[in-house]
Amino acid sequence: MVSRARLKSWLTGFALYTMATAMVGYFGVNAYTGKYGLNARQELDQEIIALTSELARLKRERAEGEQRVSLLRSDRVDPDMLDERARYQLDYANPHDLVQTAGPTVNPN
Repeated sequence: MVSRARLKSWLTGFALYTMATAMVGYFGVNAYTGKYGLNARQELDQEIIALTSELARLKRERAEGEQRVSLLRSDRVDPDMLDERARYQLDYANPHDLVQTAGPTVNPN
């Protein structure tokens, strides 16, 4: 009976130490090779650099767009210039405009 109790206590201790070692090993491996581990830190730094440069580019594009929109405000823009730009971009013509079309040049040979 004494040996059976001693064996049971030894196996219980061994099982607890084995489980603790397995958990520490699992978390240690994930800390090194996991998605946010030590190896992934370099990749995250490179992604941060790429996203920061993209953010700067998008901010420049937004500033340019805001500047273009501010030029089209009714208190600043000449209505004739706005009409001219709209016609040019949309390929529209006023019925009173004189439109001259140029056909394709044909080579007689």
